[in-house]
Amino acid sequence: MKKVYPVTSLVTGLFVLSLAALPPAATAGGMRSYRDDANGVKKSGKLRADHRRARNVILFVGDGMGISTVTAARILEGQLRGENGEENLLEFETLPNVALSKTYNTNQQVPDSAGTMTAMMTGEKSKAGVISVDQTVTRGDCASAKGHELLTFLEEAEMVGKSTGVVTTTRLTHATPAATYAHVPERNWEDDHDLPAEAVTNGCKDIARQLIEFPYGNGLEVAMGGGRRNFLPRSEADPEETSKTGERDDNRNLSKEWVSDYPNAAFVWNQAQFDAIDPAKVDHLLGLFNRSHMQYEYDRPNDIAGEPSLAQMTAKSIEILRKNKKGFFLMVEGGRIDHAHHAGNAFRALTDTIEFAKAVKTAREMTDNDDTLIIVTADHSHVFTMGGYPTRGNPILGKVIGNDSSGNPEPGYKLAKDGMPFTTVEYQNGRGFAFLATGGDTHYGVPINTGRVTDLTDIDTEDQGFHQEALVPLSSETHAGEDVAIYSGGPGSRMFHGVQEQTIVYDVMDKAAGINHEFLRKNRE
Repeated sequence: MKKVYPVTSLVTGLFVLSLAALPPAATAGGMRSYRDDANGVKKSGKLRADHRRARNVILFVGDGMGISTVTAARILEGQLRGENGEENLLEFETLPNVALSKTYNTNQQVPDSAGTMTAMMTGEKSKAGVISVDQTVTRGDCASAKGHELLTFLEEAEMVGKSTGVVTTTRLTHATPAATYAHVPERNWEDDHDLPAEAVTNGCKDIARQLIEFPYGNGLEVAMGGGRRNFLPRSEADPEETSKTGERDDNRNLSKEWVSDYPNAAFVWNQAQFDAIDPAKVDHLLGLFNRSHMQYEYDRPNDIAGEPSLAQMTAKSIEILRKNKKGFFLMVEGGRIDHAHHAGNAFRALTDTIEFAKAVKTAREMTDNDDTLIIVTADHSHVFTMGGYPTRGNPILGKVIGNDSSGNPEPGYKLAKDGMPFTTVEYQNGRGFAFLATGGDTHYGVPINTGRVTDLTDIDTEDQGFHQEALVPLSSETHAGEDVAIYSGGPGSRMFHGVQEQTIVYDVMDKAAGINHEFLRKNRE
């Protein structure tokens, strides 16, 4: 039975937003909780008054969208319009309030997405690989997670009667979206086939099942992304990749259960079905547009059945969610920015970042700054670098052309000490150079080729198939550990300033929306 808590018990009165107003540090099992005020950050902030209430909250997460990625995408977007590029701003860079976020996990200096999104959704930092459970949990151990689940902001929003939605270009069960609604000690437990015997014995549920069996409020109103295989049984063929089946062992078709569980519910899996959805008539929408992750934006037009863009999914979500007079919470993830970086393909990382910025623009145009808090951030960065002293306006994906002693562009490429040209953007580690005819992920099927082993003089480094050089040979390029930016506007956004723990995202959403999280956490089942 789903439970909605009385709003009068949950929502505080008018408030003054300041870092000093944030909730006191909590602890997990007596261990340090790594909250902002636990580190004394609040003492450095000035009082920032804002008496507006955030009826709606939209959190945009560019997975792996570090500052170097933002800078390079900004330049590329400008250059695609015929400009030099450096003077451009991505849509979210025009938001008025900016801070830096420290991304480490409690057990890792360089984080993973499960731990970072847990911090943003629950206000508690945790370990790498675990989803919305506290740091005392042993990764992969179901029994250790029992009683250590952390209530998420999405769950809180449902408990006070708001509508909620999750949109991503990854599988809906991937770490970042999963941390909004699920609680597991292992991020890879995406369907029941992934559960080890210990997890089954101790009653842990897979992530896809937790989405469908969500216990709070009216359930999620919108959930869109990829990952059909985790919702379909092995006995059923995928509707798009018909030679393949679902991966569930329990013979449940969770997409059908979604439709039967809710009034005015719909399930869609292709562009035509998505386009046909009338937001006025549909109250619960599940969209699963690929068997695994959705396409990169560049490859989306080639999808077999067609799939919507991130901006289109954002628009449809808002049209459905805003019907609720109590407001809504929506999380939108540009998840494949991260995947392109892991594959060493800057082209797709940057073009997906540009599409992510378009989704932010869509949300800003469809909402009111006076009652909607918009937050744009990343969960972590990547070892993606930009350097070499190129001249102004040099193609960001191109080979470096420098300036001469007079400050004018040189006639040819700048050469390294090995006599070969080099690109402006590169990776510190990863699989290294490749030039492939098809998408970024095909890089995993060719040998690792790191270091300066290929003369790039006659290679088109701006082509979609070019994979940048890398220094340290690894099977996959890694995350980076530096701070990431937070951009924000709307009620409560002025609390974002300075250098903060990543938990500040939860704290600001919670405070701006006026949700009494302490009451909720004490009184949930």
